[in-house]
Amino acid sequence: MENEYNPDVLSCLANLSNDEVFTPPKVVNDMLNLLPPELFKSSKTTFLDIGCKSGVFLREIAKRLIDGLKDEIPDLQKRVDHILHHQLYGIAITELTSLISRRTLYCSKYPNCRYSASRFDNPEGNIRFRNIQHEFVKGRCKWCGASEEQFGNIKRAGLETHAYEFIHTNKPQEIFNMKFDVIVGNPPYQIATNGEDNGKQAKPLYNLFIEQGWKLDPRFILMIIPARWYTGGWGLNKFRDLMISNNKIVELHDFPDATECFSGISIKGGVCYFLWKNDYNGPCNVVMHSKGSTSSFLRKLKEPDIDGMIRFNSAVSILHKVRAKKENTIATIVSSQKPFGLGTAFKGDKEYFDEAITVYQNGGIGYVSKERIPKWSDDILKHKVFISAAYGAGEDYPHQILNRPILGAINSCCTETYITIGSFDSAEEANNLIAYIKTRFFRFMVMLIKNSQHALKKVYSLVPMQDFSKPWTDEELYKKYNLSDEEIKFIESMIKPME
Repeated sequence: MENEYNPDVLSCLANLSNDEVFTPPKVVNDMLNLLPPELFKSSKTTFLDIGCKSGVFLREIAKRLIDGLKDEIPDLQKRVDHILHHQLYGIAITELTSLISRRTLYCSKYPNCRYSASRFDNPEGNIRFRNIQHEFVKGRCKWCGASEEQFGNIKRAGLETHAYEFIHTNKPQEIFNMKFDVIVGNPPYQIATNGEDNGKQAKPLYNLFIEQGWKLDPRFILMIIPARWYTGGWGLNKFRDLMISNNKIVELHDFPDATECFSGISIKGGVCYFLWKNDYNGPCNVVMHSKGSTSSFLRKLKEPDIDGMIRFNSAVSILHKVRAKKENTIATIVSSQKPFGLGTAFKGDKEYFDEAITVYQNGGIGYVSKERIPKWSDDILKHKVFISAAYGAGEDYPHQILNRPILGAINSCCTETYITIGSFDSAEEANNLIAYIKTRFFRFMVMLIKNSQHALKKVYSLVPMQDFSKPWTDEELYKKYNLSDEEIKFIESMIKPME
């Protein structure tokens, strides 16, 4: 029938989990479009999928090679045989996904049978799976950090261990003993481990797949991964620095809302895919995807004196305008954590007494004598601003970013729940600082590098200092830094007003 719906079966698969996600065929083809077309016109180009789940990457590459090699290998069956035997390789993440991937690529779970699109002498073809084990040292796998408590007895229960072959070796090049031109894939994102409080935490894995890929010295790496690595992530500091500092990423596509790639899947911080080129050294074309629209900007991923990557293209131009003033930053007047030596659990007396110091604490205020304050500071005797040392911003834009600031009058201090900003002789100056903190501009500059609920000194290092003899409004700040209407609209789309 003309109107009959005939979907691609690989677009209908249910995802394994939020950490092991099947990549839709459309996304795969969008990714493959980043590769030079001549790769698909050569019978010598080799491809490796390092995390086969559905086999969709290899299938879509096969389609392109079948079309691209028509002139070089006119006979269709010989062309298919050559492509499947000598150009396409994969490492499956589980036994089940190895069977799915072989069925997708070879039209048979066992490519040594007569139903295979190309006959192999072995039952796995070039898509392999090895049910290897974690190697635990002091409760964690020495390769990936998996928890022995969670994964140590899985084999005995007859379950798969999630010990991924590609990242459980120092020599990934020995898995196939060959050189690959292109490494592609959607690797597993994370694995459970134990926190210091014996609670469950998740350790990133996708960075390990990319680092192993670098060891293979390919011409290109094309992967889709969570976007949390831009500014955060457990143990990702070295990885992040390599990704943004070596100028080898040709193009990066960013999806703050992961559902624009993976329908129905919520991934905190969104996802991205990128093309890394071994012999490239230059700016990256960053393409932002938001609510069906795209915008692109050619820029360096590494900004001076910033550890992470500024995510939004529109934010980069704002940052450059602010930095052009060469002003000191608010971080220079922000206290350290636990500014007066009082921990979060500390509670002052409920009733005021003579010469008591007011202490701002978790749940309200209390009163304490001078002698009970471990770190006395003259700031106690001045006006200052207290602000929460942690504040969750939530998932959806616009954010508030910071909790509401509090005026800390003379003879006041705080517990570790708060940090202090500023130290003034007059309440007017402290209130003018509070007005500045409440502006969208101030909190936008914090947002650029705030990657978790923690809001300590470092997150204020991009916020420019102002003259606090007067209050500040967003309109005045927009004018001072010569922000365009488009830049103002962007800030106000990202940051909620604070009353």
